Amino acid sequence: MTGGLLSATFGNATELVIAVFALAHGLDEVVKASITGSIIGNALLVLGMSMVAAGIGRERVFFNRVAAATSAATLLLAVAALVMPAVFNLAVFGRLQNTSTALDQLSLLVAIVLIVTYGLSLLFSLVTHRQLLITLAEVTEAPRTGLLPSVIILAVVTLLTTVESDLLVETIEATTRLLGITEFFVGAIIVAIVGNAAEHLSAIIVARHGQMDLAVHIATGSSTQIAVFVAPFLIIVSWIIGRPMSLLFNAFEIAAVALAGVVVTVAALDGETNWFEGVQLIAVYLILAIAFFYVPAP
Repeated sequence: MTGGLLSATFGNATELVIAVFALAHGLDEVVKASITGSIIGNALLVLGMSMVAAGIGRERVFFNRVAAATSAATLLLAVAALVMPAVFNLAVFGRLQNTSTALDQLSLLVAIVLIVTYGLSLLFSLVTHRQLLITLAEVTEAPRTGLLPSVIILAVVTLLTTVESDLLVETIEATTRLLGITEFFVGAIIVAIVGNAAEHLSAIIVARHGQMDLAVHIATGSSTQIAVFVAPFLIIVSWIIGRPMSLLFNAFEIAAVALAGVVVTVAALDGETNWFEGVQLIAVYLILAIAFFYVPAP
């Protein structure tokens, strides 16, 4: 449980840094798209690839159903948080627009609620209900590396990745013009995959080695962390730097996150999986990615 949390946290740290640089450059829509892309990427692509890696040569692979269901439920909470600003704008203005001071204030308050909820989820999973969510591997397998060295290694790698983040953000506009793609697609697919590449690989590797519990926790835990911590944290940062960003996502982004939440919930219901179920999750992600490519820039 702790290993999955650390992997998700430091993996998302790169995503967070890239998003902060993008905010500073006024690329709000890229930030929102990258949030959406990271959520669906972890919940569908990474989890799907982990299932394929674990299922090859095995008839069935089991994982902690309670832990996966808890992450899925938290992800559905995030869907509600994304839907409400859109509902507010439709009810008040009759259309999706992003110029209301009330909308910015609503987004800030919702962000605070989500961060508090995330803190309580850590209390639930690491303290009060740790025994319920702990995996067999955590009980029987001695750690190969101590907690402090692991944190230091992950922190150094994240710091090195951060150095490249500003360069990545500065080249987004030129890249979109050169390749003829939208910033929306770049944020949702390219930035999301690049920003989470390390944890993607680690989830697949541990799944192949039979540690499906850890792989599921990395994938679903990362999605929920982005939804209920990274996204609201960026809202607060946007206020601090004087560029308030709202939680108003477009209809396609909301639908994509909602679909990811539903698919993860269904996949977690029985506590077991196989390689073909992974293929199905990957197929859903590819369909969404294709659609993202054709969605016009907001």
